[in-house]
Parts: sequence; structure tokens; C-alpha cells
Amino acid sequence: MRKYQLYLIEDEFATHYFGRERLFFQLFKEHLNASGELAFIINKQIAYITKKVEVLKIHQLIQKHLGKRKGFKADHGAYTIELSGKISKAKLEIYQDLLTIEADGSYEAETIFFEVLRKYESPILAIDLEHERFGWLKPIKERKYV
Repeated sequence: MRKYQLYLIEDEFATHYFGRERLFFQLFKEHLNASGELAFIINKQIAYITKKVEVLKIHQLIQKHLGKRKGFKADHGAYTIELSGKISKAKLEIYQDLLTIEADGSYEAETIFFEVLRKYESPILAIDLEHERFGWLKPIKERKYV
């Protein structure tokens, strides 16, 4: 099973650290293992670099793009996509600080959620701590000044 944590990153930090996403990954990994004062400090850092999730906007985005899709189910704020032909299943849960996706089977079901979330205006960083994978759902465009 794959478990992703998706964070909305403040624009300023997303552009500054584009290409150095490993630093974000290390911060979130340290947060997992931290305790005491270190956990308090890392929580403050994470709160500073992340945005609160606009829960209603995310719900509307998901419903608009996936509401009529075969295999899609909404259940008390959690969304599930089950693709029987591809033996793929993913569940999206929305919280105020982050989004989570749990997926099994092929990557197709989770990719459907990722593609919809790419339409959201804020930079979203997906992190899979267990398998040490991370990346932007929508890469940041670098501004070129002439």
C-alpha cells in the first residue's frame, strides 16, 4: 500500500526551493520521528511553509471533475476510486492541514486524484515517507527575466 501526504506549500517557499524538494522531504521525515521540543520547533516550521487547505474548494473540485465517473464514491468527506479492470484503488481524505491518499494496486486510481488536484491553484507537494518518494503535482514555472 502506498500512502501519500499532500501539502499546500506557500508560493514563496515553493519557488525558492524548486529543484530542492529533498529539503522539504527531510523536514517532514524528521517531523515523523521528532519528540519534545524538536517536534514543537518542526511543527512551527511546517506551519510556516504550508498553507491551510481550503476544504470546500477541494471538495468542489473533486465533485466537479469526478462526480459522474464510474467507480467513484464519496463517503463523509472521503473519496474513493476503484477501477476493477486495472485492479487499482485509491482513497482521498481532506483535512485542514493536508490531504492524504492511500492507494493499492496499479497507479491509475491515485493518478486520477493527482490529475484533478493539479488543477488547484496552489503548489502541492506529495510525499510518500515510507517509500521515500516526493514531488510536485504541478511543477512550478520558473520566471525568466529579460
